[in-house]
Amino acid sequence: MRELLRSVWDEPRPTPPPPARVWRDWLLVAAVAAAVLIEAVVTRVNPLLVLALVATLLWRRTRPLLMVAIAFGLCALVPYAEMSAELFLTLLPYALFRWGSGREVLAGSAILAGRLGIGLVVGEITVAELIAGLIILFGSGALGLALRYRARARLREREQLRLLERERLARDLHDTVAHHVSAIAIRAQAGQATAAGDPESAVQALRLIESEASRALTEMRAMVRMLRDEPVGLPEMREQTGPPVDVQVDGDLDDLPPRVAATLYRLTQEAVTNARRHARDATRITVRVAADETAVRLRVSDDGAPGTPASGYGLTGMIERAGLLGGTCSAGPGPERGWTVDAVLPRVAG
Repeated sequence: MRELLRSVWDEPRPTPPPPARVWRDWLLVAAVAAAVLIEAVVTRVNPLLVLALVATLLWRRTRPLLMVAIAFGLCALVPYAEMSAELFLTLLPYALFRWGSGREVLAGSAILAGRLGIGLVVGEITVAELIAGLIILFGSGALGLALRYRARARLREREQLRLLERERLARDLHDTVAHHVSAIAIRAQAGQATAAGDPESAVQALRLIESEASRALTEMRAMVRMLRDEPVGLPEMREQTGPPVDVQVDGDLDDLPPRVAATLYRLTQEAVTNARRHARDATRITVRVAADETAVRLRVSDDGAPGTPASGYGLTGMIERAGLLGGTCSAGPGPERGWTVDAVLPRVAG
């Protein structure tokens, strides 16, 4: 029991922090204030104190313990018989358990229970009303607590997916380095073998080594930026070596969630990289991105020789990346030539 209380006591406020106030808060306050004024007209009760309580709703997320203390402290000045319209006060325990730290939750719970206990002692409420009040107030708090831990679980899941994606990027970085270094080593060996009898071949080998090293550095920089959470834009792919890339974006990509934007770029990069490596006689690579309110659709195609092998496209990894977000990815021969990769990502990742 002591360990449980200690863990609750040390519980920090949830992250990310809640918004201070949004337009819905002002609408809520206006609606509650109107209900209080209507009740005051009907029952002829002075509404000033209750209207003061309504203002606590504006700070219920950022100052949950203080608002609970103020609201239920002021309630001690108003008989329960005159508080029939104040059901909005159940939002304060909800906010306390949803957004407060462990210490604030414990202190606020003591305030709630103490207020009801005082009401029972002075005869304002009966035992049945006390039990009902505890069920209502702490039921509201339990709902806030459930949503708090649900949000934490989703945040943990997103972080796990992010770490998984970074691990895969690191693995791809290793594969990219190994591929290019192997190619450089082969070119260097060929140049050494032909240098004595054919100096021009050695010079050509050096040019190919320089080109391969440049491609390796370009791809490595892009992947390292992704590992550092610095995603680059699709148009930057035009600057890489190899067949030119025609990028066309239809729709707004500015407000994509980071995970979706990173996966979109990663799928595009992998498809373009593989097209440059494996598409024989390709003269152009086409990237088409279409975004609407629900999804982002990607198509990467090339005009290389027909019959390009699917094994060169790393399709399994691309399918897994898209599947992490609830999307799909497929690849196959183009309608006329080359290879085509199609992917659909939900705009809001699940």
